[in-house]
Amino acid sequence: MGKEPLIYLDGKFQEKSKAVVSVFDHGLLYGDGVFEGIRAYNGSVFRLVDHINRLYDSAKSIRLRIPLTKHEMTEAVLETIRRNELRDAYVRLVITRGAGDLGVDPSLCKNPTVFIIAEPMASMLGPREPKAIRAIISSYRRDRVDATSHEIKSLNYMNSILAKIEATSSGADDAILLDQRGFVSEASVSNVFLAKNGKIATPSHGAGILHGITRERVIRLCSDVGLEVQERDVTPFELTTADEVFLVGTKSEILSVGSISGVKVGSGGVGPITKRLYQEFSSVVLRAEEGTPAYEAESVSV
Repeated sequence: MGKEPLIYLDGKFQEKSKAVVSVFDHGLLYGDGVFEGIRAYNGSVFRLVDHINRLYDSAKSIRLRIPLTKHEMTEAVLETIRRNELRDAYVRLVITRGAGDLGVDPSLCKNPTVFIIAEPMASMLGPREPKAIRAIISSYRRDRVDATSHEIKSLNYMNSILAKIEATSSGADDAILLDQRGFVSEASVSNVFLAKNGKIATPSHGAGILHGITRERVIRLCSDVGLEVQERDVTPFELTTADEVFLVGTKSEILSVGSISGVKVGSGGVGPITKRLYQEFSSVVLRAEEGTPAYEAESVSV
């Protein structure tokens, strides 16, 4: 039997079976907290500075005090990967409001809870083609930007869970949600792109999307290879009549969408633009940048 994984929990490392959170924690009771999903490739953590900055932005927006500085949090993430002797990993960094009394008032919680999980995860990136999936247009709408906005990467994912259940019940792999106006927002846990006549479009922040770190890197990558990207309102019609549709996210990386609600997208397979971006993105994340300052680097070495 192998060594048990170690979890960072409030400043200490504990074996997985012993790392527990109180049943009175408001992250569990009310989804009151924020998190980040982070990838390590070949001993380097991809866009770690961006993930840490987004974590603190999310926490600020819900008035959640994080008891560590950004530098301390960065070191905690790296040390968690080191302690588990991982090179390729998925890291889940979570900050909850902490334990308190029953009731939604955040002032009932004295100390936030911080935990970091690192598990081995091999990348699907490389010379192969991206996976092609089936999607639906969900009947569930993305939460409004003046409600439980998905611009905040919070622990409240019920909106996405319901859409995912609907997709699974329909025999699809994922769901694409519309915003309250009827424009395309995002998939359950990833951002949406389409290609039409050699141009790329992706929903703007006004559609209530998460400010995706992979999304921002793919937009910059498109510019690097000479592809025009428009951040704008996108209609469901544009998705089903696109030449290509693809999803991007930290955990999912890049996925091609072969059909939407039973309508074939393009050829129904992986299009040339999606394939090219997949290969270009692979070269970016799998390339270590030794000697580059952390705030400039694609990846931070473990």
